[in-house]
Amino acid sequence: MAKPPGLYANINAKKKRIAAGSGEKMKKKGDKGAPAKGIFAKIAKQEKKKKKTKAKA
Repeated sequence: MAKPPGLYANINAKKKRIAAGSGEKMKKKGDKGAPAKGIFAKIAKQEKKKKKTKAKA
């Protein structure tokens, strides 16, 4: 089963659509539905932990 695209893939795809003139806008910090403060650091920490455990196995 293929992995669905992650958060960063979705962000980059939206930036490309905006650059192409889709009329969409990126959400501002604090807007409803925008990532919470510190979420990117939390995700990076989790990914680092996953890579570390894969390397040991």
